Amino acid sequence: MPTWFIPHGGGPCFFMDSHPPKMWDKMADYLRTNANTLPQRPKAIVMVSAHWVAPSLGISGHEQPPLIFDYYGFPEHTYQLKYPAHGSVGLASQIHALLAQAHIASHIDPHRGFDHGMFVPMLLMFPNADIPVVQLSLHDSLDPVVHLKIGKALTSLRDEGILIIGSGMSFHNMRGYGDPRFGPISDVFDAWLGHAVCSPAPLRQQALAQWADAPSAQLCHPLGAQEHLLPLMVVAGAAADDQGRTVFTDRVLETTLSGFCFG
Repeated sequence: MPTWFIPHGGGPCFFMDSHPPKMWDKMADYLRTNANTLPQRPKAIVMVSAHWVAPSLGISGHEQPPLIFDYYGFPEHTYQLKYPAHGSVGLASQIHALLAQAHIASHIDPHRGFDHGMFVPMLLMFPNADIPVVQLSLHDSLDPVVHLKIGKALTSLRDEGILIIGSGMSFHNMRGYGDPRFGPISDVFDAWLGHAVCSPAPLRQQALAQWADAPSAQLCHPLGAQEHLLPLMVVAGAAADDQGRTVFTDRVLETTLSGFCFG
């Protein structure tokens, strides 16, 4: 299986009217067609969402996870969305063991549900909700090297037909969305990020570990709030030596947003 870094949009944006109209349509089309690029149907999915950050690395261990509607001020119908995918206690235990082998502490959370960084894009990518999904949190250190190591520990899952997805945003500065001044800023960082992703694995790892030093990086992801970029580090770590490439780019809310694939 490849590994993916996907943009998950803003809240439940794909299931409501947008202003301006069709603002999220290109991203929605990308997510809807993403599964067509896979070599086979995934046996299971490991999802790393920007919306779960924990002091101890968490692994969802609920067999029938509820949805966590962790967005606010949206139309009432967006709080009635359903995504009844099963979890997998067996896969959660396997992830826990792989992390332990890499000397990475983690715990299985038997109560954790699916947050909107998971279920909103999954409703488009795998709408039948018939593939088991286990969520993995980010670590609240927000250290890119830690997250690259987390991904590396999970690489072997890909050989078992398990798809690893990082769900975030390549630009995420809430003050920048909708501000034309951030267009060129996002372009500079997006160009750097695309080059880093496409670089040979050792250079890629080094670049992503030092992402904060990239041009315009801290204007696109303010330090201390870079959780939407870190799922990329996990999937890049899980990619091992596989080639990375940009598979989606669009201009939304005056900023450039991209998606990446490895393998």
